Amino acid sequence: MYSFDSRIRYSEVNSHGHITLSSIIDYFQDCSSFQSEELGVGIDYLTAQGLVWVLSYWQIEVNRYPRMGEEVKVSTWPYGFKGFFGYRNFTMEAGAGEMLAYANSVWTLLDMRQGRPAKLTPKMQEVYRLSPQLAMECESRKVAFPEEMDAQEPFPVHKYHIDTNKHVNNGKYVSMAQEYLPSGFRTGKMRAEYKKAAVYQDMICPYVAENQGKITVKLADGAGNPYAIVELEEKKCCD
Repeated sequence: MYSFDSRIRYSEVNSHGHITLSSIIDYFQDCSSFQSEELGVGIDYLTAQGLVWVLSYWQIEVNRYPRMGEEVKVSTWPYGFKGFFGYRNFTMEAGAGEMLAYANSVWTLLDMRQGRPAKLTPKMQEVYRLSPQLAMECESRKVAFPEEMDAQEPFPVHKYHIDTNKHVNNGKYVSMAQEYLPSGFRTGKMRAEYKKAAVYQDMICPYVAENQGKITVKLADGAGNPYAIVELEEKKCCD
């Protein structure tokens, strides 16, 4: 397990002073990156090997959104590898150990030179120590979307959407999807399935559907093929 302590910053909160879902995703993403860097299998190592980890699926659940200034502990650990898939949990806890948010995720290791999935290198197998899977109800990594969805105005991928892998960062898709939430909607659970990578200047064509407290957003190309499908379930009560 890898952990780091932090404090919720003003730049990470919404108009009500609570951390945003996008900022929680950033914390989780940073935590796994910090662990890989510390183990010597971070960005420079992956680049030299012609490899990249691509997120295939998120399931994030939020018990409480901490306020600006609160101290938090963010943790992550891999709990399994199978072929070219990696499975990883995340948690965000308050100073007293209160579980604020937690997540399950599925990652795919890709060989960028050959454009296909790759198995872990011997060094990765050596340094990544597995821990038990977090006790949570894990849903299918396939996020279904209704046949009938309302098309929204297309928009281009901007430079600020792009990460070191030269495509849209996984967290940016979730930020895009949140633009279609009704006023006052507070997300308690988020699931996202990533189908293919969008790059700079691609056009994103959003499709939205609402059903029983869930908003599903399909972020697709011009032919309707999804880059990502994001499902946001409303939180039953607020902090």
